[in-house]
Amino acid sequence: MNMTARRRVRDLRLVWALCIASLVIYINLYMMQGMLPLIAEHFQVTSARSTLVLSVTSFTLALSLLVYAVVSDRVGRHRPIVVSLWALALSNLLLVFIDDFQTLLFVRFLQGGLLASLPAIAMAYFKEQLKPQIMLTAAAVYITANSFGGIVGRLLGGAMSQLFDWQSAMLVCLLFSIVGVGVTHYLLSRTRDAVKREHIRQSWSERLNFKKDIAGFMHHLRDSQMRLAYLIGGITFMMMVNQYSFIQLHLMDAFNWSRFQVTLIFLCYSSGTIASYFTARWISQHGQLPLYRISLAMMLVGSLVTLFDTEVAICIGFLLSSCGFFVTHSCCNSFVALRATTHRAKATSLYLCCYYLGAAAGGPYLMLFWQHSGWAGVITGSMVLLSLIAVFVWRLGYRQRQAMLPHPVC
Repeated sequence: MNMTARRRVRDLRLVWALCIASLVIYINLYMMQGMLPLIAEHFQVTSARSTLVLSVTSFTLALSLLVYAVVSDRVGRHRPIVVSLWALALSNLLLVFIDDFQTLLFVRFLQGGLLASLPAIAMAYFKEQLKPQIMLTAAAVYITANSFGGIVGRLLGGAMSQLFDWQSAMLVCLLFSIVGVGVTHYLLSRTRDAVKREHIRQSWSERLNFKKDIAGFMHHLRDSQMRLAYLIGGITFMMMVNQYSFIQLHLMDAFNWSRFQVTLIFLCYSSGTIASYFTARWISQHGQLPLYRISLAMMLVGSLVTLFDTEVAICIGFLLSSCGFFVTHSCCNSFVALRATTHRAKATSLYLCCYYLGAAAGGPYLMLFWQHSGWAGVITGSMVLLSLIAVFVWRLGYRQRQAMLPHPVC
C-alpha cells in the first residue's frame, strides 16, 4: 500500500473513531432525557424534579469544556479522549446500583465532566490531522453524528423506559458504551503515528503557563460581539432543550402518551438537522443577521403554535422551533469560528460552555413556570427568553454597524 493510500485509510479511521465516540457521548448525555418518566417513577420524585438529571450533567459538561481545551494543548488530543471515554463507560456501572435520586444526581454530575472531552477536542484533532479539504467533510460528518446521537439517545431512552426496569436499562447502556469505546480506542490507536507532538517539545514552564490560557479566554470575553454570540447561543439552547423535557410531561398528562411515544417528539429535531446542513450556504448568500431574525421568528411562532394544544399543533410547533434553533446555533458557531483569529480552540470552548450552561440553567428556570401554569407557563417563560434573544440580536447588529463606520481622524 503506497503512502497516499495509507494516509487515506488513517484519515478514515480517525473520522470513524470520533464519530463513533460522538454517538457514545451524546447517547449517554441525552438518553436520560428520554427516560424522565421512568426516573420519576423509579426514584419516586416529581416529573418536574426529574429534569434536574439533565441540568446537572449539562452544568459540569459546560465547565469541563474549558478544562479540556487547556489540557489537550498540554498532553495532546488522543489521551484525554481515550481516558475520559473509558471512565465514562465504566461509570455507568455505578448507575446500575443506585437507589436514591440524590446519588443519581451526583453520578450524573461527575459524568458531565467526562462527557466534555470529545466536544472540546474533536475539531482541534481534525484540524491537526487532516488536510483542509478533508477536514471540512470530516467536520460535517462529525456534526451529523452529534445530531444523530442526540436523537437516538432520546429514542433509546424512551424505548428502554418502556421495556425495561432501571437496572436493566443501565446494563444496556453500560454494554453499549463499552463496545463503542472499545471500537473508538482501537481505531484511534491505529492513527497515533500521525499525532503531532509539539507539546513534547514544550518545557514544563510552558506547560504550566496558565496565565497565557487565561489571557486567551479573556481576549474573547472582552470582545462585545463574541459575548453577544455566546449569550444568543446559550439562551437559545436554554429554551429549546428544556422545552423538549417539559413537553414529554405534558404529552403524558394531557394525551396519555406512553413513555416511548413521548420520545417520538424528538424526531422533530430532524427539521433542524436538515436546516443546519444548508445554513453555511444561507450565511454566504444572506449574511448571519437576517438568519438570526428569521430563526428567532420561527422559534417564536413555533412556541406559540403549541398553545393550540393538539397533537398536530405541538408537532408542527416543535418542527418550526427546532429548525429555528439549529439555524441560530449554526450561525453562532460560524460567527465565533470566523471572528476568532487567535486562540480559536478557546473561543469555541467558551461558546460551548455558554451553550451547555444555558441547558443547565433552563431546567430550574422553566420548572418554576411549569409548576405554576403547566405547559402554558413553559411558553410564557420561553417568551421571556426569546425577548432577551431579540435584544441581543439587535445589539449584535448595532455593534457590527458601528464597527463598519469610518473612524474620525484626529
